[in-house]
Amino acid sequence: MAFNKKKTAAVGIAAVMALGALAGCDLVSVDLQKDYQQVIAEVDITKGEDFASGGKYAAYADAIESSSIVKRDLVASFMNVGYLYVESYGYSYEEAYDLIKNSLVNRAIYLQYAQVYFFEIGDYTVEGYEAAVNAAEEGDKDIAGLAYFLDEEEIAKAEYDVKVSLNTAIDSLETSIINFEDEHDHDEARTTPTGVDTVNEDFVDPAYKVYTGSNSASDCGSYETVERSTPSTRTRAYKRLLANLNSYGLIQKGENTSDVTALSYYQIQRRNTYEDAVIDKLGEAFEAEAEKGITEEWVKAKYDETLASQQRTFSSDTTSFESALDSVSDTSFVLYAPDENYGFVLNILLPFSSTQSAALSAAPADRGDKNGNKFMTRASLLDSVRATDQRKTWFTGHEDYSFVAEEGDNAYTGGIEERQYLFFENNMKKSEGETAQYEPLKNYYGKYTYNGTVDKTEGEDGKTEFTITPNKLTIDGFLSEMEGYLSANGYTLEKTISAPESYYDKSLSDYYKEDGTVDYSSFVYYEAKVNELSDFKANNVFVAGSDENNVMSMMNELSFAYNTDTAGLNSYLGYAVSPNSTDYMKEFEYAAQEAVRGGAGTIVVVPTDYGWHIIYCTFSYAGSAPYTFDWNEIEEEGTFSNLYYEALKASNLTTYSSSRQSEIINSFNNDSCVTVYEKRYSDLFQDGSESDSHAGHNH
Repeated sequence: MAFNKKKTAAVGIAAVMALGALAGCDLVSVDLQKDYQQVIAEVDITKGEDFASGGKYAAYADAIESSSIVKRDLVASFMNVGYLYVESYGYSYEEAYDLIKNSLVNRAIYLQYAQVYFFEIGDYTVEGYEAAVNAAEEGDKDIAGLAYFLDEEEIAKAEYDVKVSLNTAIDSLETSIINFEDEHDHDEARTTPTGVDTVNEDFVDPAYKVYTGSNSASDCGSYETVERSTPSTRTRAYKRLLANLNSYGLIQKGENTSDVTALSYYQIQRRNTYEDAVIDKLGEAFEAEAEKGITEEWVKAKYDETLASQQRTFSSDTTSFESALDSVSDTSFVLYAPDENYGFVLNILLPFSSTQSAALSAAPADRGDKNGNKFMTRASLLDSVRATDQRKTWFTGHEDYSFVAEEGDNAYTGGIEERQYLFFENNMKKSEGETAQYEPLKNYYGKYTYNGTVDKTEGEDGKTEFTITPNKLTIDGFLSEMEGYLSANGYTLEKTISAPESYYDKSLSDYYKEDGTVDYSSFVYYEAKVNELSDFKANNVFVAGSDENNVMSMMNELSFAYNTDTAGLNSYLGYAVSPNSTDYMKEFEYAAQEAVRGGAGTIVVVPTDYGWHIIYCTFSYAGSAPYTFDWNEIEEEGTFSNLYYEALKASNLTTYSSSRQSEIINSFNNDSCVTVYEKRYSDLFQDGSESDSHAGHNH
């Protein structure tokens, strides 16, 4: 987990920003356009006493210009987020508009204070600021003032981001058009790994352009069209955006709408983006202040304190411990376990078909089984379970994530030449280096090809048509795939249980112990452990390239491919397992506990009334304190020390930034610095009619 500095910068400063992705509405009248130009609030922090003669900020008073918030900004922000507060959270219209108004006012205060802060630290001067503003063309002075506080990379990022925001808005409209026209039925979308197509936040493409349909998408740099996009659908989407802008008075008479960068709206978006960059920069400055207190001694003391506290609590209260296990993540850690037989498992469920489930449900109890169990009937059905690769919709969904594997991709095909498709090319092949466009996927190995045949053809309408037939696997077929995939990447299994052919033909007594209780060990079909994890290091579970992470990532990928227990997809470490009685089905409970006893890297296969379960232990508390904190590893991505340090750091910096922002807002959000003209926008919430008739149309 790399700490994302920029994301903490805007804590407390509302994300509601004027003129986001607008929704479609009928054209409004000229009178309404004029109404939306009314100033509903003015912000000028220089009217505070700190800027008066002799005040600590007096030298900067003339350089800080007041801000005006117009009614249009309020309505547009309501369109983006405010309506959700009314519809989903029970806010009244007045409460929602008041919340947005406060957010916009606070944002203006924060931006004005940012200039003061940068003057104060001495890296920027009033004279330099005024020179930059005076040198700019009349329409560019606002942006020039903001740009003065940014370096070349930050300016390039702002210019790139504004184009991304425009393309994103048009993408949304185009997707709506395509989906409306698309008469194809789609299967329920298969969950994708967390982080798919996540763009590196520092990525900048100088060749990137806004695609409107009148230009060529291939000339827009790294921009990628939406699925099933055509020049026609893109042109219609851009026209719809223009209509939306016109409905809010955001296109002035005579504007050249064929050039998106010439629109006045584009310049407004540029200003918003530059404002964001300045807010980010101030947030980073606050973080730098806070980081001074994050020393080796401080972090180690926190670790020792947390470990001692957990030991005191969990040693006598296993309920609290098991509850804590359920909330484990890369920011929440359980450092101490009261028992060695706690851990986490991935569960890959290969299910009974609906027909098989119905047959099992309708079957009588096994011969003479006074407990009413159907173990023998279930066994007779298990041999007929067939697993299939569930990733079909990664081809046929709203996005086609597939790509043909090349020789250097080291794809696993199971020896079948026709298996050639992998997924998530952006994350797998465009994520290397600090300037890469995309982030790499975490805990997903990415070399297991789709297990089936895939035929792609181009239809007459330009849409890609798919014929996809998954291969059907028995439990032995799946295990062969699993073993082959691990072996192909350098990992071997030591099997301790491999069920004989008689597994499906056991007598009733084979399922019970002498005392009449169920012998759950009799259900174990397969058990093995990855040899290379015999020296498992808990500190390295999330270190990309480590044995611990490689094997977990491969098993996780197989889970995405075959698992029908979708609740287990994208879980942090899998299901928490206790040595005590659980709510899991008893066969699953036994196998999961067995896997945890075997330690990380152990695989146990058992059936339940749902089908086959392939259970993989991702993590076990093989000692009371499995982790060690090492200050020298805090920069090593994915190590426990790195994750723990970054979590503490993020929490501390967020708290500090929030405190500083609250201090700033409280200092200047008063009658001296802020003037609100409520009557100018009260018609929006007096009876809700305006919101219902116009602002509420979020098509």
